[in-house]
Amino acid sequence: MQSQPIDDTYISPHRTLPALVRSCPTAAFYIRTLKIVCQAAWRTRKGYSQAQWAADSCTFMRGAEACGLRFIIENVCHFTELSGPCVVVANHMSTLETFSLPYILASHRPISFVLKKSLTTYPLFQHVVNATHPIAVSRVNPREDFSVIMEQGQERLRQGIAVIVFPQTTRAMSLDRTKFNSIGIKLAKKAQVPIIPLAVKTDAWGMGAWLKDFGPIRPEVPVHFCFGQPLTITGAGKAEHEEVMEFIDWKLRGWSMA
Repeated sequence: MQSQPIDDTYISPHRTLPALVRSCPTAAFYIRTLKIVCQAAWRTRKGYSQAQWAADSCTFMRGAEACGLRFIIENVCHFTELSGPCVVVANHMSTLETFSLPYILASHRPISFVLKKSLTTYPLFQHVVNATHPIAVSRVNPREDFSVIMEQGQERLRQGIAVIVFPQTTRAMSLDRTKFNSIGIKLAKKAQVPIIPLAVKTDAWGMGAWLKDFGPIRPEVPVHFCFGQPLTITGAGKAEHEEVMEFIDWKLRGWSMA
């Protein structure tokens, strides 16, 4: 993977993998990823900048490619060409997007994820999570979570930090519109910033039967990220919410048929 920021489109180059990696991609992937997470956690002792976060994310993606994963990233320019922060609204399919987006986005502008509070106490990984100042929600009390997102989200946006929201709350292989809430739309409207739809297909990192975060790695499945055009919220935002869902659904259906 290129070390410079991705400004628009990126496609992983084809490469010949060692026989051991081809035969055991899952083991190779987790060994590399664990090493990167340990190194990042160690660095947080002395502070952890967005630039370092982006660099570690880039290293992760390079390691994933070395295990056979192939990334296809499109239209990052919709994010990079904005003059200020925005709310990025994406579907949530696997842990892969949270590991990859810091490189794709934080190389250009500071970002903050809305994520579940349990990740802030996750063994080892918690050090990196907390160092990046996420917006942590319980997912137990919707009213309280809404207040946290609106308050802290607006604060981040005022500071020039883009906010990434996964409205589905739980990872899913398809888009369920009934579970895709409009919190991102509400935040963007309140803060008066644009919203960018993001479709992701990251099921190359599968969900585990016992532990969701430790599923099989499938190098034969392409990893897709595609950004939609920025939207300005007008009125209640219902039309923009539908447009975001339509974009994500359209991309997922197209990728599934490829």
